[in-house]
Amino acid sequence: MTRGMRHFNVVVLGAGGVGKSALTVRFVQDVFLETYDPTIEEAYRRILDVDGVKASLEVLDTAGAEQFTALNEFYIKSGQGFVLVFRYHLCLLFRFITYLSPSLTQEASLREVNNLRQQIYHIKGGDITIPIVVVGTKLDLVAEREVSRSTIQSLVARWGIPFYETSAKRNWHISDVFQGLVKQMLARHPDDPSCKKPTRFRKPCTVM
Repeated sequence: MTRGMRHFNVVVLGAGGVGKSALTVRFVQDVFLETYDPTIEEAYRRILDVDGVKASLEVLDTAGAEQFTALNEFYIKSGQGFVLVFRYHLCLLFRFITYLSPSLTQEASLREVNNLRQQIYHIKGGDITIPIVVVGTKLDLVAEREVSRSTIQSLVARWGIPFYETSAKRNWHISDVFQGLVKQMLARHPDDPSCKKPTRFRKPCTVM
């Protein structure tokens, strides 16, 4: 039996250039972004049917996490679910450590995701049950892979967070990411009245 519509705010976070926009646009519009265009913030909406429940998602594609600002903090406070994104081959953010051993380089490529995870927990008052998924992008570029699957699986198992491997170009496992996150949010907010009313990410007012 289909139940009433539920509404959730989802925040997509990660370093610049890891594929946040490609992931988001592929999910919402089923289009692949061929070129990289740095995002400031962009919000999208899509309705999903998950286990007989219709969920309306407001998905916020954010700027690179290295540009973390008070605005990002505001969006984290407003978010009910989070997608933490990295890519399998080395991000520009980590080029400076390429002289390190491969194992250390692999760990470093996930450092930004771990920082974001900790920031979310801190901003949410230390609550470690917040719905989060970790997403590796550009799975189609297997030959350029810099981060081993075993390294990632070991980390996310330690964190207790679901992990997905995706390719926006090939449309591999994109829907699975958001389906899994919605299941977490539904479990966390089974009868929350606030999730039955549509909400939007709104920038806080600036007092001059």
